[in-house]
Amino acid sequence: MNYILFDDKQTITALLPMTFTRPACDLRYGILTIREKWEYYLSEKTSTLTLTYLSKKYPIKKGDVNILIKSNLIPDNDIVSAVKSLAENQVLVSNEVILAYKVSGENFDNPENEIDENIVEYSGEVSFLENTWQLFSDLDKTIRHDFEILTKGRKSQPIPQTANVLGNDIFVEEGAKIDFTTINTTTGPVYIGKDAEIMEGCLVRGPFALGEHAQLKMGAKIYGPTSFGPYCKVGGEVSNSIFLGYSNKAHDGFIGNSVIGEWCNLGAGTNCSNLKNTYDPVRLWNYQDETFANTGLQFCGVIMGDHSKVGINSMINTGTVIGVSVNLFGTGFPRNMITSFSWGGANGFKVYNLNKAFQVAERVYARRGKDFDETEKDILRHIYHNVVR
Repeated sequence: MNYILFDDKQTITALLPMTFTRPACDLRYGILTIREKWEYYLSEKTSTLTLTYLSKKYPIKKGDVNILIKSNLIPDNDIVSAVKSLAENQVLVSNEVILAYKVSGENFDNPENEIDENIVEYSGEVSFLENTWQLFSDLDKTIRHDFEILTKGRKSQPIPQTANVLGNDIFVEEGAKIDFTTINTTTGPVYIGKDAEIMEGCLVRGPFALGEHAQLKMGAKIYGPTSFGPYCKVGGEVSNSIFLGYSNKAHDGFIGNSVIGEWCNLGAGTNCSNLKNTYDPVRLWNYQDETFANTGLQFCGVIMGDHSKVGINSMINTGTVIGVSVNLFGTGFPRNMITSFSWGGANGFKVYNLNKAFQVAERVYARRGKDFDETEKDILRHIYHNVVR
């Protein structure tokens, strides 16, 4: 069977700025991305139906018969069974929301012509990734879920005698290093990815995940639930946050209740506030309504899009949203909604030159052995010229 994860406009908009640069299914939601979860349950690879400017990097693969699945739908055994059970031209619906549908290749471009009278109502519980702050607020359950499926039936690498580990809920992949660290798994499981490293003197409380080739720098203090994606380098103090991958916070400073995209860098001494002095619920910028919306959260730090950089000793206010390819620096608190391709800080912003952004990205990619190619440039170019920032 050919499985396709599809984006819709409402989902993409609700998850901005993270979905400026990727389909919703490629957001890390725990240890794994939503796509990786679906591929685990389906035992099949998936492709993507997404925005045109993202489709070159995330191409669609069409088959003779296709099952299309809503890209922010979170899989479990029951929903996967219902999806697999669809007959051709049937649509799976929950509370008038399309979850999945099955169409032949010849009806692929106009499935509504066939599925309107073939509705299957799903009666089970359904979970979606509906907003950006779920990426950190759901981390306790998502890390536990992913830990279970990643480690089921497998044996961890031996724990070094120099590591001080409380509890037994830890899994260490091949090549990982955790010498002279303190890890508390009694508060939740700890997953250490392939060739990852926790340097000497680190203090870690689960639930926690460290992705492939990622590093915790010496003396880091990590409060779970927290997840760092592949190739991240993190130091200082972090609490209840997720770094999607390939991003650095290598020095002292505090980040809490936050989402950090890919290819970001937080300079030494960067601190974010995650609690208002008034203890009021935090409001975040809503891209769809172009206003600030109440999250209902008392703790919420920063939501940072891909390719953004923050200078040393920067201060980020509670509930700040930073777009794609922002360069933030200077003293004082900047405003708490910073549009993509902004250059500046509390004293004001100007537009970040696109060619300069390309030059920086090329250098950053090269440090991870990656090529910042024309496909990547086209995505940023489209955001710069066409997307409401």
